[in-house]
Amino acid sequence: MLSTIGLAGALILLIVLTIRGMNLLIAAPLCALLVALSSGLQMFPPMGDKGATSFVTSYMNGFSGFVAAWFFMFLLGSLFGKLMEDSGSADSIALWITSHIGQHNAALAVVLACAILTYGGVSVFVVAFAAYPMAVSLFKRANLPRRFIPAVMAFGSVTFTMTSAGSPEIQNWIPIEHLGTSPYAAWEVSAVVAVAMAAMGFLWLQFMLKKALANGERFVERDSDKDISDQKLPSPLLSMLPIAAVLGVTFFTHELYGKYALIVALLAGCIAALMLNTQRLGNLSLAVGVATTGALLAIGNTAAVVGFGSVAKASPAFAMAVDAITGIPGDALIGAAIAVTTIAALTGSASGGQSIALPILGPHYIDAGVDPEALHRVIAISSGALDSLPHNGYVVTTIRAICGETHKDAYWPMGALTVVVPLIGTVLAILLLI
Repeated sequence: MLSTIGLAGALILLIVLTIRGMNLLIAAPLCALLVALSSGLQMFPPMGDKGATSFVTSYMNGFSGFVAAWFFMFLLGSLFGKLMEDSGSADSIALWITSHIGQHNAALAVVLACAILTYGGVSVFVVAFAAYPMAVSLFKRANLPRRFIPAVMAFGSVTFTMTSAGSPEIQNWIPIEHLGTSPYAAWEVSAVVAVAMAAMGFLWLQFMLKKALANGERFVERDSDKDISDQKLPSPLLSMLPIAAVLGVTFFTHELYGKYALIVALLAGCIAALMLNTQRLGNLSLAVGVATTGALLAIGNTAAVVGFGSVAKASPAFAMAVDAITGIPGDALIGAAIAVTTIAALTGSASGGQSIALPILGPHYIDAGVDPEALHRVIAISSGALDSLPHNGYVVTTIRAICGETHKDAYWPMGALTVVVPLIGTVLAILLLI
């Protein structure tokens, strides 16, 4: 009982501290310590029996394990995004979209641009860095409230694109090594769910924007804002070629290299972006430095919360929760969805939740006769729901570090689009796969 109370209390405290602006690298281990103390875990290895679980080893194994598994993906994704940004390719794609759908559809333009970049292989963290200047410019010209920018970027990045079949994002690739599937698992169902989530989310976004405008909210300019229309940009076709390189290499190498095909694909995208935009890229060493810092920030925030999840995994409360979830009567896909989205909520990370849940739950459900492709798609989609609670590393980075907003102003529209919409998408996927 004490372990359960400690785990629930630590999660609530982590959310509260995040909303109040505390750094995740401090908040996550602090809350993990509360879990450890309430669960009777030793603080350091020498304090307990040889081989016994301790707070420090559990936290750092989770933290370092995630970094070891995904560092190159984050690094190359960050570099790819920076090259797309500095060359003007990301802005070119955005303006091309705007020219075809109208400047009054600024929110839709940002959503589509983020969706293209995300499905093209740019890390969701990096898409936020690359798309923000473009989003500011478009929102300024349309006079839309800037507090919606995090929600709009997140909707285009972490909902109907991030977990869809064929996506190069790691949330679609982690199940491969545990289930023996491919990134295109259950693609027919995935396509239906993606379209449904995109339509439903955009209608909700439009409703929230109209309500805000009716209440008198407008764009508030800052000194740091810039207008992308003043820049000389590459052609949209040229801008799309590096994205095509990522998607093409992914398609042709995923069976040979598994999840490591993502490294090859992102490297190909970086090379293509560099070769096609040599004259437009100024200080390349500075760009590499900024991209590296961005990658470390993104993976550090995520790994910090994964470390919290690893300590939670070592608690008796976690074991009881897993037993309860896997024992849920009814279709196994329902139990898998509940399990993964719950663990993703605890870790504040879709990828972190999958990394913790799949080694435990994957064999359980495969042995129970669940179709691996159906399981892959349900796990991918459901992992992208409750992961987007306020303490999620992407949420914190996007709202605070990139957009300069507060959780109080910006999180609630983001939560509606990145928590509620994927939950409904998960239900639809299960209904189609049962």
